[in-house]
Amino acid sequence: MQKFKLNALMLALFAANSAIAATEELPEETSKTAQVQTDVEVIEVRGFSRSLIQSLNQKRFSDTVSEQISADDLGALPDISMADALTRLPGISAVRTGGQAAQINIRGLSGGFVFSTLNGREQVSTSGSRSIEFDQYPSELISSAAVYKSPKASLIEGGVAGTVELETASPLNNDQTHKFVANVRGMYNDRASEVSDATEFGDRISFSYQGKYLDDTLGVALGFARLFQPSVATQFIGLAYNDRKDVDGVPNDTNGPIDSPESEYISEGFELQHLGGEETRNGYLAAIEWAPVDNFKLKGDAFLSRFDKESFARGFRVKLGGPSAAYANAQLDGNAVIGAAVNRTSQSYTRVEIVNDDNQDFDEVDSFGVNADWQVTDRLNVNADVALSRAKSNFRNGLLWSLVAEDANAETPVFDNNVAINYQLNGLNLPDVGFNQAAAFSDIDRVMVSKYGIYPDQTEDEVTAFRLDFKYELESDIFSSVEFGARYSDREYSRKRSVFEYGNDGAFSTTQPPLRLTDDMASVVDWQGDFSYFPSYLAIDLDKALNAWFPDGTPEPVQTWGNADGVDDAQGYTTNYSWSVLQSGSVFEDVLAAYVMVNINTQIAGLDLSGNVGVRRIETDQSATVLENVAGDARLGAQNIVDENGIVNDLYAPNVLGTKYTDYLPSLNLNLQLNDNSLVRFAAAKVMSRAPINRLAGDASANVSDDGVINGSSNNNPFLKPFYADQYDLSYEYYFEEGNGTVAAALFYKNIDSFVETLSIENFDFKGNGFNVPDSIEDPVSGEQVATTNGIYTTAVNNGEGGYIRGLELAYTQVFTFLPEPFNGLGANASYSYTESEIESITSLGGDTLVQSLPGLSNNVLNATLFYALDDFETRLNVRYRDEFVSEQVAINEQVVNFDAETVIDFQTSYRFSDSLTMLLQVNNLTDEPTQSYFGSEQRTGTTQYFGRQFYLGFTYSH
Repeated sequence: MQKFKLNALMLALFAANSAIAATEELPEETSKTAQVQTDVEVIEVRGFSRSLIQSLNQKRFSDTVSEQISADDLGALPDISMADALTRLPGISAVRTGGQAAQINIRGLSGGFVFSTLNGREQVSTSGSRSIEFDQYPSELISSAAVYKSPKASLIEGGVAGTVELETASPLNNDQTHKFVANVRGMYNDRASEVSDATEFGDRISFSYQGKYLDDTLGVALGFARLFQPSVATQFIGLAYNDRKDVDGVPNDTNGPIDSPESEYISEGFELQHLGGEETRNGYLAAIEWAPVDNFKLKGDAFLSRFDKESFARGFRVKLGGPSAAYANAQLDGNAVIGAAVNRTSQSYTRVEIVNDDNQDFDEVDSFGVNADWQVTDRLNVNADVALSRAKSNFRNGLLWSLVAEDANAETPVFDNNVAINYQLNGLNLPDVGFNQAAAFSDIDRVMVSKYGIYPDQTEDEVTAFRLDFKYELESDIFSSVEFGARYSDREYSRKRSVFEYGNDGAFSTTQPPLRLTDDMASVVDWQGDFSYFPSYLAIDLDKALNAWFPDGTPEPVQTWGNADGVDDAQGYTTNYSWSVLQSGSVFEDVLAAYVMVNINTQIAGLDLSGNVGVRRIETDQSATVLENVAGDARLGAQNIVDENGIVNDLYAPNVLGTKYTDYLPSLNLNLQLNDNSLVRFAAAKVMSRAPINRLAGDASANVSDDGVINGSSNNNPFLKPFYADQYDLSYEYYFEEGNGTVAAALFYKNIDSFVETLSIENFDFKGNGFNVPDSIEDPVSGEQVATTNGIYTTAVNNGEGGYIRGLELAYTQVFTFLPEPFNGLGANASYSYTESEIESITSLGGDTLVQSLPGLSNNVLNATLFYALDDFETRLNVRYRDEFVSEQVAINEQVVNFDAETVIDFQTSYRFSDSLTMLLQVNNLTDEPTQSYFGSEQRTGTTQYFGRQFYLGFTYSH
């Protein structure tokens, strides 16, 4: 069996790094330390084992506290996306969306605190925030990844949690003159058969080529990766407790809200849904490198990702009807109703909607860059970089509501007011439900389509950046070199909202009457598996229904005022759609940053000390377009604002609001080599993360619910400042003599100054604060005018109260090459992190005002991989556990709830038939682990969502 000198490799890498940093000859002691030890030999390892060792080498010789993933780690058994790959690293966890990791949490901080780069360049996102969607980056096109947990001055600012750096191929660094790799896999989801019309099978295909030409002076890399997969889920969703009613009748009850102590909290309702659809991701990579002389290299690269998602959500949306509904046999958890017999009254809006939602999301991510690296002299290096990153998202949320009629065949159909609902939540298990109309839900003679709505949300985000860096080698026994440079970036984010609605989801409209269904438009759907006891319902063919309802073609959604205050001619609109105009606009951000950093290479008490110390200065100029309600006062800038329909509103003044600020971010990284195998790292820095880009957009909106309650929001604020933190890291790393593993322990502490917090104000005077809200609305049942009442207004502020986040990370990796055959192919890779924080937030989504932890923080996160290789066979089992945490509820925007602990298990195996051909089998979510959430108490159910197992089988060809 072939052997190689692994310790020699490590020491050589260390020596090479030191040589680059040093100005002339190393001190005698350092030179002796760096001598190659030729008498140490270790059995060579390949595949996953080899990739782990390469990752450890990269981590070992990094000048910061970091985690690394090598190219081989993503080669033989590639993950679905970079999100899956990154969650194997210590202190990193993921939030699953649709069963798939998309955003990551680092050290208890959510994705908004994570800054990401591709080839060292800032990446914008389709999410509308600053956190990128990692599932848009195919692992097949990424050659390496690093997570910097401690910053240095030369890194772009933005990551309080950490900075994720993704790298694509550098063809001139490839060992082979020409290299071609192809992957072909088929995919199957075992829960797709439970969802009517869902796709069961998918595929993954990727090709890549790297070549060197003209005596290795010209390099070319090309890559393509395609993912087509079904997206399925079966779910129950509990809605927030946003109403109150005295349901227990206990006299002198004082446990309720301050303004209504006799009342209990009641939920808006719940949803039972089948989700199905298809996801198609196409990724493209191109790079060209030119090195005409030894001291100059020019590289241009491009990365493109197209991620299209088309999905449907079918089932029931149950509206319990608010405080006007009749409640009997109420079951309480504390002061919240978790079960009852609910009946519709003449004053309530209690109903069961049969929903057939259709969602489309078309995302584009582009990244382009040109980099020139010039070694001007033996001591001076100059690097110039020009970058463009842009993202577009076109999300079209289409909703089709159906209601039960007394007789759908009547000349003038009548909505069936006899609605009775029985439900009992069962904590994290599925609820018990019963409906008096259950038989009608699948009866074409009872169900009628009552409303259609489509709500497009289009965003664009683009940043252009210019960067110039210098590095000068010094003649010093302490500092090996000095680095300095500057970066300018210009970013623009824009959002456009639009709307089209027809009909009524609370009753049958007389002016926009419901649609009578025919046999070819609908089919009966039965629930299966764990959900099989829920009543059947009608799945409606959206295209056929809309063609029948709108024979001249379905009108396109528009950005419009509708029937808003300030409009003279609403052109037939009866609803206020001013939100579609007010929530549209742009954000502008100019950043000029400069830094200086000196690299340390010296000795203390005979021990090698390396690292860096520096400071980064950042000037930020941010602003956003807003429409201010100035009550039509021309002296305050009121203008005629015209929408896409030509409707004119004269109440508003267009404006651009914003702020400027300057920050100084010092940083220190020290690495003390205790001996050949162990080192201690210490890092200290001030870090920042800017507020999500969409939170800077100027928006203000208010809406009136079915029962006349006005709620509104101005969740965004163009004056929001960044999050700031002072952080400290201390770690110890021990690398085994054989070079086949490591043990590491790290402590970290972050003191965060402030957070962006959404403040809720009850009984807010909307009219008095300039909002366009009506004094009364028409009751959908009686047709009478009902006076509106003030509800909750939310807005974003820098709360000024921060706190600490601190924790411990332990990591262990070892390939057991010392065991006798065939056990010498065994290995283990495990990490554990404990994180705690004093930072808390307040939530009332579960009724009672409760304290919840920092979003994204799990106290305990465990990641373990057991792997084995024997000749051409390799297999591994990965287990990822995180305990309860707080995040946005699946499928419910802006409801930050508690998520239950989860354990996700993945299995992968491969067999190599030859040096070129390998067969792979992969099973994700081996135990079909659901996502489960709740509102403060487990008895107040949030989401229970099952995604199914994903099976992949295919081949890799490499030549």
